[in-house]
Amino acid sequence: MSMCSSVKRMDVDNHLGLEIPLLQPDEQLIEHTGFKLVYNENHEQANWVAYELTLEETRRGVERSDKFLPDQKVSTGTATPEDYKGSGYDRGHLAPAADMSWSAQAMKESFYFSNISPQVPAFNRGIWKRLEEQVRTWAQQDTAAFIVTGPVLSDSLPVIGPNQVSVPAYFYKALLVYRYQNQKAIAFIVPNKKSGLPLKHFAVTVDSLEHITGIDFFPALPDVIESKLESELCLPCWRIKEE
Repeated sequence: MSMCSSVKRMDVDNHLGLEIPLLQPDEQLIEHTGFKLVYNENHEQANWVAYELTLEETRRGVERSDKFLPDQKVSTGTATPEDYKGSGYDRGHLAPAADMSWSAQAMKESFYFSNISPQVPAFNRGIWKRLEEQVRTWAQQDTAAFIVTGPVLSDSLPVIGPNQVSVPAYFYKALLVYRYQNQKAIAFIVPNKKSGLPLKHFAVTVDSLEHITGIDFFPALPDVIESKLESELCLPCWRIKEE
């Protein structure tokens, strides 16, 4: 077994839906071609976006869309281009477009406003981009990764636009690799601002992220394995690229 976990894995190939956090009674799961999400109408963005990224998917190269659209599957409506116009914030992807380049439809849907949050430009194009690239590297090295990403939402956040879109102070990613010889989990909480710090500075346990967000990540794991992986922070297991 990997040094990251000595727990014996059960049902190693039965991993369908491992990326989906625990749904609350008032939450609606919205499914798209390449990702799933739960939308938060109060903040006009997703609580989380979840997907599996495989090695094969990272090898494909559909052209980037760049056409931002409302998500018709969100019954209450999503943010619109007017919310971001002149705000000074980027329309920042939660599930990155580059992770959806294996399908033209998945690429198109990655530009739905349900997958977008207000991000400081230097954050979106800097530390957040570096983290996205690192995640793709892990998916390639480990054959597949389960990913949950989103904003840290709370009361009294500043807002932009006619629809009062909340501007998060932090964004997160939770990652799970779940293979017979390699089982590990890690999370990142990153301030929505420019940063030149190395990615490992923002690494935390999944348990810590759950405490901050109130979201139960990877609940489909067997309880013993979930408890072990989510309480560990094994930086050497992840071989984080040094900037």
